[in-house]
Amino acid sequence: MQAPHIPVLFSQTIAAFSQLEDGYVIDCTLGYGGHSEGILTANPHLKLIACDRDAEAIEFSRERLSKFKDRIEIHKAKFSEILKILPEQKLRAVRGILADIGVSSLQLDKNCRGFSTKSDALDMRMDESAALDAAYVVNRYSQADLARIFREYGELTNANAIAAKIATARTNAPLTSAKALANLIGTKPVKGRSISTATLAFQAIRIEVNDELGELKRLLTLIEQKSRDSILTNATVAIISFHSLEDRIVKEQFKAWERDCVCPSEFMRCECGGDHSLGKILTKSPLTADAQELAQNSRAASAKLRIFRLK
Repeated sequence: MQAPHIPVLFSQTIAAFSQLEDGYVIDCTLGYGGHSEGILTANPHLKLIACDRDAEAIEFSRERLSKFKDRIEIHKAKFSEILKILPEQKLRAVRGILADIGVSSLQLDKNCRGFSTKSDALDMRMDESAALDAAYVVNRYSQADLARIFREYGELTNANAIAAKIATARTNAPLTSAKALANLIGTKPVKGRSISTATLAFQAIRIEVNDELGELKRLLTLIEQKSRDSILTNATVAIISFHSLEDRIVKEQFKAWERDCVCPSEFMRCECGGDHSLGKILTKSPLTADAQELAQNSRAASAKLRIFRLK
């Protein structure tokens, strides 16, 4: 079976789990199964628990991973929910957690999914059964809310102008095509960057539609809770992000997990007693794609992998 998606930072990700002891690895973002297949192949002692919101991706990966038989377990769920779904007995046997916080190549390339600036559709839902889609955001959100999304999630300095342009255009007729929306916003590169204004705006809309930052925060919060409850221990956590806001969340959370002292910064001396560290950061700087990978997959350019080891 030919995979429709090239997993990013593949060798670095597989290496993070290749020496783990017997137990489970949770792939929180199964996608088209590239990382999962690599993990199961590299370490025959591991079993895999995976989840995804995309029914199409699950169907593909279930067939792709069928050769591993009873070593796989797949759930249709948001990745922030997987640690709630699993029974405590399984969580205690988890030795690794992987989350690849990105859109798959097939989702980007498939016209009907409406993720691409060249799509005829305007959707962007990772779960096609979800109520909120890009068309609703673009046509029903207030101008102020659109500007907030473009400013916060797209980090666009001209967020107000883009929102005003959309608000004016939709008074004539609803915007139903991603291609038309991209042309309205502008497909020329942002000054000093190789990425277009439309791409950044689309990224912002996609984050809003799928609540991507909220999902990431909820996953990290649950990992911390299960670790502090001594349910999730001796496990490697690897997060791949593609957006500066996502990477910042992971970076700051890992730093907080590593601290022994959790006293507020205004305290003159430690009063918490220390010994609150959950483990150790294994990547002081994020791992990124090398020239060889970039030549094969340009979409790996913004990928960053950070790894933490829970004690």
